[in-house]
Order: sequence, then structure tokens, then C-alpha cells
Amino acid sequence: MARDLSPKCKQCRREGTKLFLKGERCLTEKCAFERRSYPPGQHGRGRIKQSEYLLQLREKQKARRTYRLLEKQFRSYYEKAARKSGVTGENLLRILETRLDNVVYRLGFAASRDQARQLVRHGHFLVNGRRVNIPSYQVKTNDIVALRTGSPAEPAVREATDLTASVAAWLQADHDGLTGKILKLPDRAEIDTAVQESLIVELYSK
Repeated sequence: MARDLSPKCKQCRREGTKLFLKGERCLTEKCAFERRSYPPGQHGRGRIKQSEYLLQLREKQKARRTYRLLEKQFRSYYEKAARKSGVTGENLLRILETRLDNVVYRLGFAASRDQARQLVRHGHFLVNGRRVNIPSYQVKTNDIVALRTGSPAEPAVREATDLTASVAAWLQADHDGLTGKILKLPDRAEIDTAVQESLIVELYSK
């Protein structure tokens, strides 16, 4: 399973925003971005010339790191989104949001997308009663996502639900029964990922 193993806090500092890659730690004063909000490296505090290409690249990197994908995976999703009818940028975000690992995170069953990916990969979640261990699995409207009965990960999942303030409007979560339902595919207004998807489209369209 290919993963980005670079330091998570440096990724947030490089993108200039919190990506919430470390779960609960990101909500405390221990968060590195709170203490050092400038980019990492010896020239981090210097002035950076903001070219059009740099702005586009940073948006793409921000989205890729938020959803915990490698470049090849992200590019593949963009090409899939471009083939669909409608707005390419919105299609891209909708595809990323409906990955099973992201849905588990959005339902509040994991403190971070990395934890959600690990839980899915280890077979702790069921989709419509069948075990699915593929983090990139695309959920559909009316799918039911549930923690497997007797899963040893239940204490960690319940701990994660305690950190969840709200659940996305396109999802329905039962934190007592540890089940969730996909009510519909998300609209752009229901996706709170802080990226300008139009810049990503401009970058890949060159």
C-alpha cells in the first residue's frame, strides 16, 4: 500500500493551512502549525514570489495531501472527473469525497483520514453488510457503512466519535450503533475542503 510518509506537520506548514492530518493533536496547542505557521526550511520566513503556476501547484498539493493520495492516484482521479459531464473541479471533489476512507472520516468514525484508511484496510468496516478493505472504494447513494460486529477497533472508533462536532449534510451517522448512511452525493456547497478546485483544473489543463 503506497503512502506518503513525509512529516505531516511540515505538510500543513508548507500549504499554509491546517490539513488535520494528526487527528486530536491538531486541535491542541501542540499543533506545529499553531506554533510555526510559516513554511518549513531555512528560507521559510522569507518572501516567496507568488507566480500563477505556484498558486495552482499549491492548491493541487493541498488537495492531494488532504485526501492522502500520491500524485499518480490524484492525476487518475482528475482524468476520471474530466470525462464526466458537468464541472470538472466539482466532479473531482465529489469523487474524492466518496472514497470509503474519506466517508469513514466524515462520519466521525476516525480521527484522521490516515486512521480511517488503516481501519478500512484492516477490514473493520462493512458496506451494505459486506466487508470492504479497499480505501478507494467508491460509495453510492443509500449505501450503509458500519463497523464490523466484534471488531477490536471499536474503542478507537468510539473515541473518535467523541471528537466529532458535526457530520456532513450528505451523510447520516449513528454514533451509538456505529453505522452511517450515504443520503446523496455531495454538492460543492456541502464539501468544506478549503481548496480552489478551478486552480487544479487550470494546472492539469496546461
